[in-house]
Amino acid sequence: MRYRPFGASGAAISNLTLSFGAAALARGRAAGLDLLYSALEAGINSYRLETADPVAAEVLGEALSHVERELVQVSVTLGVGDGQQGPVRDFSAEGMTGAIDRVLHFSGLGWIDMAVLHEPGETELAQSSLAALKALRKTGRIRLLGIAGGGPVMDAYVSTGAFDALLTPFDINAGWSIRNRIRSAREQDMAVFAYDFYIDRRSREPDAPVFKKGLFGLGGGKRPANTPKKDAFGFLYRTPNWTAETICLSYVLTDPSVSSVIVAPIDTDRLALLAAAPERDMPPGLAAQIEMARMAANAAA
Repeated sequence: MRYRPFGASGAAISNLTLSFGAAALARGRAAGLDLLYSALEAGINSYRLETADPVAAEVLGEALSHVERELVQVSVTLGVGDGQQGPVRDFSAEGMTGAIDRVLHFSGLGWIDMAVLHEPGETELAQSSLAALKALRKTGRIRLLGIAGGGPVMDAYVSTGAFDALLTPFDINAGWSIRNRIRSAREQDMAVFAYDFYIDRRSREPDAPVFKKGLFGLGGGKRPANTPKKDAFGFLYRTPNWTAETICLSYVLTDPSVSSVIVAPIDTDRLALLAAAPERDMPPGLAAQIEMARMAANAAA
């Protein structure tokens, strides 16, 4: 595992952040603990609770109790409920304070390193909610504030200067709106976390048929207008000794603005595959090939 500076705090954070929630616990508590212990052994020191689910908080707290608290960074996603009754959007002062207190009670972590507001709308954050977040920081229950989302409203939240981190979707074909937002965040000393780094870009269309030429090479050979074209990113799935997912992960990590990439494996085998990616160098020329594919895909859009 490799590490990068965590925003203006100067702390070191692992290239990967493990997202932990209901999916990781679907096979039981023991499997969830096994995943977390494997992450610690791989050198991951950043963890994200997907909701304020007390079960997930308790399991995460148990796993992290075996290391010094100052050595790990834990974030909690706010505004998405507690995972017990489905997603519930709640950015009220009472809702967010209750979520933080619940996580702290069940996890025993002592404090939350970062509270992350997940895709709040333009009018969803009342002044009372902002005051509650400031109070949580003042009492030491949370240390940093993050904002997560990919919509245009994120530009307004980044520009406020009220947040310490931006969590943003960012994959190999991310548009300029995302890239410009990341640059703006870094200009304000915000840490940047990338998620949704991998989108399966294999064509769902059947392979194009081969059209044979006629006598003397005349006729045929021309592809009808409605025949599907080859996927610009098809090479991702034909690179020896690499999966498309690990290529996409390595590519995102080539951006020095990204502090950490959020991954969500639910078993130790996939975790091991992803955890090995930061230590690997991409094959020569692959980054340039990705850039050319981006231009081709955008031109065809």
